[in-house]
Amino acid sequence: MSDNAKRAVEFGGDKKVGRSLLSRPENKLKQWLVPRIPRKIETYHLTMGTLVWSAINVCTAFYARHNLALLWIVSLMILLQYLTDLLDGELGRQRDTGLVKWGFYMDHFLDFIFLCSLVFVGYMISPAGVEAWYFGLLVILGSFMVNSFLSFGATNEFEIYHYGFGPTEMRVVFILINTFIIAFGTAHFNLLVPLTVCICLAGLIMQSYQIHKKLWTFDMEAKQSRQQMLFR
Repeated sequence: MSDNAKRAVEFGGDKKVGRSLLSRPENKLKQWLVPRIPRKIETYHLTMGTLVWSAINVCTAFYARHNLALLWIVSLMILLQYLTDLLDGELGRQRDTGLVKWGFYMDHFLDFIFLCSLVFVGYMISPAGVEAWYFGLLVILGSFMVNSFLSFGATNEFEIYHYGFGPTEMRVVFILINTFIIAFGTAHFNLLVPLTVCICLAGLIMQSYQIHKKLWTFDMEAKQSRQQMLFR
């Protein structure tokens, strides 16, 4: 077996570890939808769709600051990005497209681009005085992704679910936030945006501590195994 083939076999990025609150209905939805996707649509079409959804978010942001009802468009983009993100990997597996590592890289890179577009929408519709908080929010939300990728690099286990919460649940939260803003406006953003940043920071600290404990245990077990081998 060639080195490239070995790396393909060993790669664990296409297998997510753990489950979220919505994992079971998600799996049923995937199994129902994938066979109904036209043959002309390939996995990479779905993956690259995130660029379109992100661009629409950015364009909408410039108008939503004057008409908050346009946030329904952003919520629709969140739903469409969820569907394309949900189906691209499963479509590739069922049709054996072979784009395992490309899919891992491009899928999650574009996830970050989409996340940035959502933060940009929030920045554009916010009243003056909370701009710096959005910088902190982007750093913290990006750090969640960095944490997952660094953990994957150390363990070859791609874990994006923590305490039953994952990307799908985060999308639901974004849609609920949009609905709240449409209904009640942005008058309370001076309080709500800093509170959101603090909650996200607390979640990041918990996630980092969880990963720290896991990797520390791995290292200590590996050290113990080496020492036992030396004294045999």
